[in-house]
Amino acid sequence: MSAPQGLLLDYPFDAPPARGQAREVAPRMFWLRMPLPFALDHINLWLLKEADSITQIDCGYGDAATRELWREHFKTTLDGRPITRIVATHCHPDHLGNAKWLSDRFGAAVAMTEAEFLAAHAIIDQRATHGVTDTCALFRRHGMSDDHVTALAARGNHYKNGVPEAPQHFERLISGDAFSAGGTTWRVIPGFGHSPEHAALHAQERGVLIAGDMLLPKITTNVAVWPVEPDGDPLARFLNSLTAFELLPPDTLVLPSHGLPFRGISLRVAQLRAHHAARLNELAEAVVSAQAPQSAADVIPVLFRRPLDMQQRFFAMGEAIAHLNHLWHAGRIKRVIEPDEAIRFTA
Repeated sequence: MSAPQGLLLDYPFDAPPARGQAREVAPRMFWLRMPLPFALDHINLWLLKEADSITQIDCGYGDAATRELWREHFKTTLDGRPITRIVATHCHPDHLGNAKWLSDRFGAAVAMTEAEFLAAHAIIDQRATHGVTDTCALFRRHGMSDDHVTALAARGNHYKNGVPEAPQHFERLISGDAFSAGGTTWRVIPGFGHSPEHAALHAQERGVLIAGDMLLPKITTNVAVWPVEPDGDPLARFLNSLTAFELLPPDTLVLPSHGLPFRGISLRVAQLRAHHAARLNELAEAVVSAQAPQSAADVIPVLFRRPLDMQQRFFAMGEAIAHLNHLWHAGRIKRVIEPDEAIRFTA
């Protein structure tokens, strides 16, 4: 969604660092960019330097291409300093993928929230309704076609491709926790809806927010329903989480996981709220005006107006359910469970 006329985000950096290079974005804070093997083709990582050590924020996707790039940074960017602490903003593969690999190499502690730590292990082990079969069953109930369900099942545990191993122990982060890194103090700001217990990091003294996936400058964060909480309202949790960010100083430098760093935090939050409000209105109108109850699969074209590959359809399905659940919880539409357990929504 574009900004209102006359209101634009400020991008202090016009381009990301080149492959294998790091760019200083604030004193002792460095920006690395790593590749991703899907349509969203990059992730930004943040390296905080001390005189004799490094704190690494997020780790990149756990594949050979990313690890080869890390080896280049070991020789150059790290400049002989060891990584002594790893902070994972959340459990998704592009953030946690190399945490154990880096931890094993340097003997570094891994810090993250407990919910993210437990979710990573549940997905890797396919436990507690975090398995592929559970997702297939949920999506089938919400109208996903048999061929798409079969293709999803055939991928297997796709998460494990990006997180071959998760850390076996961790340092727990909770809301309001503070720690020192890069010559300043960072405070944990929790976020919900995108992942179980996302940890953004705010350095008030430096005016910097490492936003993870909670605030992205060009795209909207994926907010989806998964089998572990099939009747949940993660969109409400996400929108409520944004309040903590819009209260930060307006000149805060936001370091997002995807896209370019930016300033204009309250504007971006307003854009995100307006975007979701508009899409919810369109979705409610589509459901109410339909001649028959609608499934999540039926309404994907309302929310996503472009062709989707399997990876994108996987996220789109979860996001469609999240938006329908939000309207249902708000009393704007009705949920109907058919005799065959199929879930549909109507006026």
